[in-house]
Amino acid sequence: MCRFCVGTLFTNKSLFSDWSIGSTGPASWRAGPSRRSFMTLAGAVTGMAGLALPSDGARAQVAGGADMIFQGGTILPLAAAGPKSVEAVAVRGGAIIAAGSVADIAGLKGAATKIVDLDGRTLLPGFIDPHQHSCFVALFSELLADVGYSNYPTRADLIAGLKALDAKLPAGQWLLAYNFDNLLQGGDLSMAELDGVSKDRPILVWYINMHDGAANSPAFRIADIPADVGMLPGGGHFGRGADGKLNGLIYEESALLKFVTHALPKITPAIFAKAMTDFFKMSASLGNTATHEPGTVQPDWIEGLTKLTATGTGRLSASLMYDNMAAADAYKALGRGAKAALFPESRFSLYGIKIVDDGSNQTKTGAQTIPYLGGDEKGQPNYAPAELKTMVAAIKAAGWPVQIHCNGDAAIDNALDAIEAAYGANPSTGINRIEHATLARPDQLVRMKKLGVQPSFLMNHVYLYGAAYRDQLFGPQRTAFMDPAGACVKESLPFTLHTDAPCSPLGSLRLVQTAVTRRCAIDNSIIGPDQAIAVEDALRAVTSAAAAQIGQADRLGTLEVGKQADLVVLEQDPFKVAPDAIMKIKVSQTWVGGEKIFG
Repeated sequence: MCRFCVGTLFTNKSLFSDWSIGSTGPASWRAGPSRRSFMTLAGAVTGMAGLALPSDGARAQVAGGADMIFQGGTILPLAAAGPKSVEAVAVRGGAIIAAGSVADIAGLKGAATKIVDLDGRTLLPGFIDPHQHSCFVALFSELLADVGYSNYPTRADLIAGLKALDAKLPAGQWLLAYNFDNLLQGGDLSMAELDGVSKDRPILVWYINMHDGAANSPAFRIADIPADVGMLPGGGHFGRGADGKLNGLIYEESALLKFVTHALPKITPAIFAKAMTDFFKMSASLGNTATHEPGTVQPDWIEGLTKLTATGTGRLSASLMYDNMAAADAYKALGRGAKAALFPESRFSLYGIKIVDDGSNQTKTGAQTIPYLGGDEKGQPNYAPAELKTMVAAIKAAGWPVQIHCNGDAAIDNALDAIEAAYGANPSTGINRIEHATLARPDQLVRMKKLGVQPSFLMNHVYLYGAAYRDQLFGPQRTAFMDPAGACVKESLPFTLHTDAPCSPLGSLRLVQTAVTRRCAIDNSIIGPDQAIAVEDALRAVTSAAAAQIGQADRLGTLEVGKQADLVVLEQDPFKVAPDAIMKIKVSQTWVGGEKIFG
């Protein structure tokens, strides 16, 4: 959603402390998280609630019978072939060993077999969010208050909420908030508004785009921002009003760091471990059994994340950014290419390399072939076409598939040119992805199918910004084809749905509902009714298709024999509720590898 999906500020080493293994550790360990120092997370999570389950590889096989049998409800395998529903599913050693009628599976019931009675509920493959910045979601949720549109839909609600937060905090403590959406919550915040909340307490509000913020006058004093401040290294700068005075707005990482280094507590291994532990619990409560973090996992974090995901969590898949690609060589023995690199005794995996080729349509930095409404701005790609081809060719040479962030159709043109030049059609290295693909044209979808490239749509764009796209950015005709899932179905082009959290709300059922209804929550309008899809197609986009896009189609995404028992139990059947009620369905249980992690 924002220029680089999410900002990289939370990877800045100045925000971390106490990451040394011991007092004699090198200074670089103490400066911030490194591969070796991140291993201290293993100690930090010891004894935490919810992390006492054995890893997938450590579970004992039960000879001759099933560990558990799920029955007594609606069971939807969502497999490409076979029955649309079955009566029972049997699990042994964390994997599905049978799916069929109760009579067929009765022979697998042994003395130790646990019967899980669904009690009329619906069992599906676990949800997979194929583009979500899980580590950042965890840290933001742990350290900042969420003041986004979902919590405070009007400006009056927002200011009242900030005042309520102010009243609860001890004197002198920073009020730190995130997720503010200037497009939906009444325009930019100002220093004067935030001074109205408090003239004594420093306040910093981070925008949902992760690159901008706003602060009050006490915060500017503590950050020591002079009235005549100019451009900072790295493009950081500050907003000014018509009178030329600072107006409270803060732009880009180098400017935000002036505040964040004072406002945030230092991120220790214990804080990070708690944030990730809480994140996995929350994610499981939404039915997620796997998430994919595209590009924002740092190479130095990998070994620590393998420890964190060894027990009792959902699966965490990741791709590295192009600039960090060489760091993946340390794990080359785990494989690369069409199948994900699976880390032993862990639920962590690597798949693909990420490039960000344009910005955000909301900030008019998505690269288009036709100008945005009201002017001649088209945005521009982050790389010249020749440079992008060189980068993609290097990824292909290293044996990885590529994931290219493209919101605008001009960026998609360049990405497809680069992919075709390097990979040709349907390469053996796995699925190449176009991330977001928000303004993909019909001819580009045809070309994707020919090349074996797949898009992943941020369907919350339609839910939250459909009206703004129509009225402020692109006009009705272009907006009607945004996130064109319906056209993909007609072309038989596989696609997925994702949240890009924290840049939009978590929850796969919201994505499914929006893909089915195409309803914008802001004004209740329908955005491109021709692009609405069936419930089954939408569910596949967050299960089997998503598993394929993270290199794990052979083990996740459907309820079939041989697949991991990653399951979600819903209180209602999404095929039987009203389409506008899908996102309200309650998640009862979430299972990963045959282990219940929620419910």
